[in-house]
Amino acid sequence: MDRVEKQKLSESDVCDLFITPAIVNVGWDQLRQVRREVTLTPGPVIVRGNLSSRNKKKRKFADYVLSWQPGLPVAIVEAKDNKHGVSDGLQQALGYAQILELPTAFSSNGDGFAQHNRAALEGEDTETALALDGFLPPRELYLRYCRFHGITPEQEALVKQPYHADGSGKEPRYYQIDAINRTIEAIARAERRVLLVMATGTGKTYTTFQIIWRLWKAGQAKRVLFLADRNILVDQTLVNDFKPFGQHMTKVRNRKIDPAYEIHLGLYQALTGPGESDKIFKSVSRDFFDLIVVDECHRGSAAEDSAWREILNYFEGAIQIGMTATPKETEYVSNMTYFGDPAYTYSLKQGIEDGFLAPYKVIRIDIDKDLLGWTPPAGMKDDLGKEIEQREYNRMDMDRVLVLNQRTKLVAERVMRFLNATDLMSKTIIFCEDIDHAERMRAAIVNAAGKIARDNPRYVMRITGDSIEGKAQLDNFIDPEQPFPVIATTSQLLSTGVDAKTCKLIVLDRTITSMTMFKQIIGRGTRIDEDHNKYFFTIMDFKKATELFSDPDFDGEPVVIYEPGDDDPPVPPASDDGEPDDDDDDDDDTGATKLVVSGVPVRIIAEQIKYVGSDGKLITESYREFAKKAVLSEYRSLDEFIAKWNASDRKQAIIAELEEHGIVLANLQAEVGKDVSDFDLLAHIAYDRPPLTRRERAEKVRKRNYFAKYGEQARAVLEALLEKYADEGIETIEDTKVLRLRPFDAIGTPLEIIKGAFGGKAAYDAALTDLEAQIYEQAANE
Repeated sequence: MDRVEKQKLSESDVCDLFITPAIVNVGWDQLRQVRREVTLTPGPVIVRGNLSSRNKKKRKFADYVLSWQPGLPVAIVEAKDNKHGVSDGLQQALGYAQILELPTAFSSNGDGFAQHNRAALEGEDTETALALDGFLPPRELYLRYCRFHGITPEQEALVKQPYHADGSGKEPRYYQIDAINRTIEAIARAERRVLLVMATGTGKTYTTFQIIWRLWKAGQAKRVLFLADRNILVDQTLVNDFKPFGQHMTKVRNRKIDPAYEIHLGLYQALTGPGESDKIFKSVSRDFFDLIVVDECHRGSAAEDSAWREILNYFEGAIQIGMTATPKETEYVSNMTYFGDPAYTYSLKQGIEDGFLAPYKVIRIDIDKDLLGWTPPAGMKDDLGKEIEQREYNRMDMDRVLVLNQRTKLVAERVMRFLNATDLMSKTIIFCEDIDHAERMRAAIVNAAGKIARDNPRYVMRITGDSIEGKAQLDNFIDPEQPFPVIATTSQLLSTGVDAKTCKLIVLDRTITSMTMFKQIIGRGTRIDEDHNKYFFTIMDFKKATELFSDPDFDGEPVVIYEPGDDDPPVPPASDDGEPDDDDDDDDDTGATKLVVSGVPVRIIAEQIKYVGSDGKLITESYREFAKKAVLSEYRSLDEFIAKWNASDRKQAIIAELEEHGIVLANLQAEVGKDVSDFDLLAHIAYDRPPLTRRERAEKVRKRNYFAKYGEQARAVLEALLEKYADEGIETIEDTKVLRLRPFDAIGTPLEIIKGAFGGKAAYDAALTDLEAQIYEQAANE
């Protein structure tokens, strides 16, 4: 094929005719080792107002991922059409290789290959050119991968142990592959303690399962203990992600470790207790378990006096893996001091940027008595007749020391006003100070909700550690198919491990000083559930908890803050930093009597709405402002936009291009509040032009007597197309399928219309282009 003909080929044609054959010809198995068009990330969700859309411009999409075997990628190939140079895609390929932690990236335009070798030895060139028939065979790239990750021949057997495949075609996401492989490689290097940091909602349990499966199948871990601190975590794991273990798996029950099973799931409370006779983990030998995995290990496992630490110390010869969304780093306790530096970290910020986690908007609400303080008049008594100490009470006192009933009512009414304005059935968690506060908030929500709460007694439930009725509804609350309960009031029980993936509103009316607790609470909303139209969530903050967003540690790399020395004083109990210690220790009621006061008026004095920006920081910006920036990034001036619009054969291509940025025209229509044409909508938003509706534009065309130059049948078709445009928009008339609909079906079939009325497809297309030009003819001068 000569150069001219080759440059006419599409990128896909170049792949089919040149790149794929060149790869396969050196020994790559096209079905097993070569994956085409692999979406690594779907692109972040953009949220403005109550609207959301994906920014597909920022998705990561690899043309080829080459793997030694499934789940063990070794190289990336980026393809370009032949109008590009051989190395034009190399930087893009290298970016993908970096997130997959691969040593090799290639670029090709069908003439040859450009190669970047991150594992180049001393004296070797990092970037080299290869002929089209000189691509590298699988074994060579696999050995390069092993060298890059420090894998010796003795370690290869474990590293190559296959994943579990369920036949559904489901594959781990890129970061799950990274996390699993880095953990297996660490264990292959004889590391005995491994820490994985993965944000809530990124599939820690699925990742854990694949790690255990590979170690178990390889014979590296014949008996495994999976430790958690809440029943729901164990039960969800048992029936979901760990299900393939089948009859080899059991839950530790009746305070007994059954040696007949190989995979044991248990609460640490079921394995230990205050007395020596409670420590049932000692009923088996120290070498009974080969592998121990601690889920949510931030919840005390690193504390020197922790019950989990006691178990870990007893089975000190076992491989120990800590899984957490929030590495515990405080003045007193460090998970990294115990487990070492994380083998892999996937943060909340990265998850949102990739589009795997839901972004959030924050509504910060200031209440006057919280912000300005309240001092009771001299001699004032509370509702029970107890005299109130005459001092200033502020936000830190509210619902811990002082209860202002009007404040509780105000919060409940503000929550319900938000739900009424968005969706009354949005799953909502309200985090309160303690059990007492959660119960009062439940009652206040019932009153504020009105009819829906009267008609549905389970509309709002208190789900706390002491509430049998509430905990019985927990499964229904987290089940997307169960409408009730809708609102859960709680303190800490729902702060961790509860997979409430349809949760759209998190209300913070709780004082939060622990970064770990804050991240865990926010994690309740970070899951995306496209099946139930959940792409983002809202945080309604009454206690300034989201000021922690400005903390540089909020989502930075974990660092060791404190490492205890031999002469240091004992570590305080884990509960001292605000973390819950066991399954039902939901709330910090100390038995102290609160001051309860009715009749003191309260009001909201300020509200602020912020969104996550492209840099991960909170910004204040409307959807309109966001869309304007996106349009201006493509078309710097109105003249440039009009020229591109008029020159485009199909306006839908421009609309699709803007949708790649995350601009959905239906969302903009809702923002503007007027059914204007697509062109006018964009011109109005970006360049402040007065907008015209589609029907107004259609009427202008009719007044010009433009159709007179066409024959009777062609004129009827074009007039019907103009009416379709007025009703449905430009994208409808640009699709020839419109000719199958009314009123065209009365004229003839699409083929009959195109041939009979216009003389062929080329003439029909020209007439349609002319019609669109008439619709926007005056655009430049209006």
